[in-house]
Amino acid sequence: MAAGSAWAVATFDEVRRDFHPSDTRVLDRDGELLQRVRTDATVRRGQWVALADVSPALRSAMLLSEDKRFHEHSGVDWRAVSAAAWGNLWNTRTRGASTITMQLAGLLDDELRQAAGGRTLSQKVGQTIDAQRLERSWRKDQILEAYLNTVPFRGELVGIDALSRTLFGKAPSGLDTREAALAAALVRAPNALPAQVAPRACEVLRTMDATQAGKADCDAMDMFASAALQRRVFDASEGIAPHLGRRVAKRANGAQSIRATLRAPLQRFALGTLQRHLRELRGRHVEDGALVVLDNASGEVLAWVGSSGPLSQASEVDGVLAQRQPGSTLKPLLYAQAIAQRRLTAASLLDDSSAQISTASGLYIPQNYDHQFKGYVSVRTALASSLNVPAVRTLVMVSPEAFARQLRAAGMPLRESGDYYGYSLALGSAEVSLLALTNGYRTLANGGRYGPTRELMQAQSPPSAQQAVDEGAAFIVGDILSDPNARARTFGLDSVLGTRFWTAVKTGTSKDMRDNWAVGWSQRYTVGVWVGNASGAPMWDVSGTSGAAPVWAEVMGFLHRAEPSRAPSPPRGVVRTHVTFGDALEAARDEWFIAGTQQPLFAVEPSSSAVVRAVARITAPADGTIVALDPDIPPNRQRVSFEAEGQAAQWRVDGKSIGRGNRAQWFPWPGRHVVQLVDARGEVLDQLRIEVRGAGVKSRPPS
Repeated sequence: MAAGSAWAVATFDEVRRDFHPSDTRVLDRDGELLQRVRTDATVRRGQWVALADVSPALRSAMLLSEDKRFHEHSGVDWRAVSAAAWGNLWNTRTRGASTITMQLAGLLDDELRQAAGGRTLSQKVGQTIDAQRLERSWRKDQILEAYLNTVPFRGELVGIDALSRTLFGKAPSGLDTREAALAAALVRAPNALPAQVAPRACEVLRTMDATQAGKADCDAMDMFASAALQRRVFDASEGIAPHLGRRVAKRANGAQSIRATLRAPLQRFALGTLQRHLRELRGRHVEDGALVVLDNASGEVLAWVGSSGPLSQASEVDGVLAQRQPGSTLKPLLYAQAIAQRRLTAASLLDDSSAQISTASGLYIPQNYDHQFKGYVSVRTALASSLNVPAVRTLVMVSPEAFARQLRAAGMPLRESGDYYGYSLALGSAEVSLLALTNGYRTLANGGRYGPTRELMQAQSPPSAQQAVDEGAAFIVGDILSDPNARARTFGLDSVLGTRFWTAVKTGTSKDMRDNWAVGWSQRYTVGVWVGNASGAPMWDVSGTSGAAPVWAEVMGFLHRAEPSRAPSPPRGVVRTHVTFGDALEAARDEWFIAGTQQPLFAVEPSSSAVVRAVARITAPADGTIVALDPDIPPNRQRVSFEAEGQAAQWRVDGKSIGRGNRAQWFPWPGRHVVQLVDARGEVLDQLRIEVRGAGVKSRPPS
């Protein structure tokens, strides 16, 4: 049997190298611990603990309990073997003769590992031989250190670090005499009941005190053992970046630690700021939030806050990756596309008035956030003040499908085609993640160049960026979003969006106040913040400036507390021209243009038919309305009301005049009809189609 033992003795360094904690330690870019994530569900191991970091009380307890002559024997305690053999001969209960070195040999070799029925005779002989080999190859302190780190204590707990942190809530270096005695008692009976463990621990404690000429206090050992064995203070995951920690720990490939791109001080500040602000909003039915900070140049993630933690009922949901409706935060990319296509300039005038847009699924009637209209406004004002109707009119020019392609190029893969979302895509009806949206703004910050984000420190340089947005258009949009005067119509001049250094920022709120966003960039960083409820429940009276924006502003201030942020220089192909506006629609100013699109005057000609068409239109009924005649009312008593706004002149149905002015009544007749609003010259200002349904009408409509 001795000849059959072919186990090659591993070195101490090999055993320590192959030791894998059940947790992965996620470090920040400077090596500071961010998060500890459990990655092995079969066992619970802590970190490898050097013998010098184990309390003297624990070392003493383990030796007195398991191997009193550890420093005297060479792997096998033959005196203990003889005593055990003699006791077994006379059926006398003995502790056994297995030394710490023999136990370690059984832990290191799977073939020698003890089964439920105990070790076989061949395993015991192999264990004896291997223990002597270990003693010849290793130092005593190495043997004891390896044993303390690999011995099972209780249940899934393996090693002194896991035991100390789980049952006592402290590192092994801090264990006192009573805790050390309990730990030593568990080695003999890992899964015994507290009532059985306590007497053994008391026995170890008496032995320890006897060596120190003291008196053991076993009076409270029963209660202490019971409380300690029920304690589970070693959390499966702990730290300040749980969501990112779980995400990157999957890529550790068995490594004990992995280094992320985050900055621990920034992560702590961002988490604390988000939680504090959400506590202030608690009365407005909002409990969740998320935040991400990107480095513009490298795409490295510098902060990743996936939820509000204890404030949330769904803290495991990662708000940085969750798909949510972005509201108005898609508008900058829409206007950038229209400017790049030379459909608009920053000074172009758009009509902010009530609009009805026919679609395949019905009539689309966009509204502004405050349900008011501003009339003709420039693109600069429309974007900075986040007016909805001008954005929809812009999407009509660009087309939903073309805009969807632009969003995908900027790193926002939509689940459906642009035509699926229709014109509501301008107001953020699609769903995107906070990470993708923030990286899309980083694309604008980088002059329209898109590049992926990075979460792990890597030696290689980031992949080359791709031009996703026209550079000149990206610059112009950034200039608009950094203009406090342009956003004054909606946000006022003293807005939380204003910073003492250069930034460009946009807020957004989705339908029914379910999501609130603030995303923007400085010279070096892009910050995205989402506030809402993971359940999708609406918030109560939470606007762009009261929800996410204050968090965004505080994080930006922290990033630039000692670092400047200057406005970017205009790229080639962008020129600046002094412009004025007719009828004093807006104040004269210097404006940026893509070369070839500049002009000095922007005005609306009041007498033009185009303006009349924009002003005079049918407001009721809606295009495509189906009118059902009521059989219980005489036909000659039923009427359909027509209403219009603006300079209305004459109503016509199927080419026949039925009245003048802004209102008219019409006797309905079954069939499909064309309703027109015409001016004094007979030119059609607006028209729609309706259908009248009903049976039993026999009289002809009045002429």
